[in-house]
Parts: sequence; structure tokens; C-alpha cells
Amino acid sequence: MNTGNFFRLCLFLMLLMISGVSHAGIQVGGTRVIFPASDHEASLQVRNEGTDDIMIQSWIEAGSEQADRDIPFAITPSLARLSHRKQQTLRIFYQGKGLPEDRESVFWVSVQEIPQVSSSENSLQVAFRQRLKLFYRPNGLPGKPEESANTLKWNILRNAGKAVLLATNDSAFHVSFAKVIVIAGDKEYVVEPEMISPRDAQKMSIKGLPASVGGDAQIIWESINDYGALIEHKTSIKF
Repeated sequence: MNTGNFFRLCLFLMLLMISGVSHAGIQVGGTRVIFPASDHEASLQVRNEGTDDIMIQSWIEAGSEQADRDIPFAITPSLARLSHRKQQTLRIFYQGKGLPEDRESVFWVSVQEIPQVSSSENSLQVAFRQRLKLFYRPNGLPGKPEESANTLKWNILRNAGKAVLLATNDSAFHVSFAKVIVIAGDKEYVVEPEMISPRDAQKMSIKGLPASVGGDAQIIWESINDYGALIEHKTSIKF
């Protein structure tokens, strides 16, 4: 038997051994959770679209801004059984203190699927996890969240021989991106986008743009709103 046939036979036998692989079956309602301070709680819907009963485990993790702080949120139920085609409402509560009142704060909600123990000996079970951003929004913040992405200030800087894109966010809200593109010298350059915190600035790498290039440029970016929709924005700058 030659090497190619032997490899294909081994691959076929491996696939037979793990024929009982468990597939992810949970669907989470939404792409983010917005928690206005005026509400007593926020909620998140989780539905089991798989064929088997599962357990779901949920918890809240700190964002980069709160890495060294206690998490002032609780989620319930933290552990729940979910049958086929059934859904569970996860309720999120804030303890009422510990976060800035002049800007949004961001955390992560994690929902992990724990498959039931399989009756088959030759099965591979995988625990799938989904993570969503949780934005806590204090009362009385100036401006509107849907306007924050359009008020960003942009500039292209030279840093260690490379061109980087600087975005400044003067608003009290986070700005999340689906994509950012720089058009300079009739060429399009892709940017590695990162979420910008309120009243902060963020440097982003521009792939392929020579540091020697200058003049006029157009910035095109897609922001993500509270409902997960993509909103396109454009502006022109000189650098």
C-alpha cells in the first residue's frame, strides 16, 4: 500500500471513531447586551436548537477597563438544563455601585454549552462557548450612542517607520467596528479595527500602507449599533 492510500485509510478510520461528535445547538438572542441604568435588569434569551438536551453555564467576565476590579454584576441562572427547542431567559443584575457614571462600561457575557454524557464509547464531545459584550449605560450621558461613531476624529501617524491610524472618541459611548478601510493614492488598505472606549484614543495597524505615503486619504468605517446592525461612515483627511 502506498503512502497516499495509507493516509486516506487512517483518516477514514479516525472519522468512524468520532462519528458521535456533538454539534453546537445553542442560539443566543442578539449580538450584544445593553444595560441602561434606568432598568432594574437586562436579559438575554438562549435557545437550544440541537437535537439533545444540554446544560448551559453562564457567567460575566471583566472587560479590559475593569481587569483589576470586582465584577459588580450577577447573572441567573448561572447553570440551567435546556431541552430541545426550549429557551431560557438569563437575567443580569447590577449591584448599583462601582462603575463610572460619566461614561459607558463594558463587560463580557459568556454562555457555554455543556453536552450530556454520550452513551457511545467512541464519541467526541465539545463544549461550545459564545461571548457577547455587555454595555452598562449610566443615566444622563451627553449625546446619543448612535451618533458616537460619526463624531470620531481620525489621523494617520508614523510610528517606528510604519503608518498607523489613530481614532479619537470624545463621546461617552463605546464605538465597535465591523471594518475600517483607508484609501490613499488610489489604493485601498485594510485596517485591523479595535473597539474604542469612551473619551479615549486607539491606534490601529494599516496593512501595507508605506510610511512614506502622504497627502489626501479617505477613511471608510462600519460601526455596529445597539441592535447589531452595520452603519457605514466616510470622511476625508490630510496626513
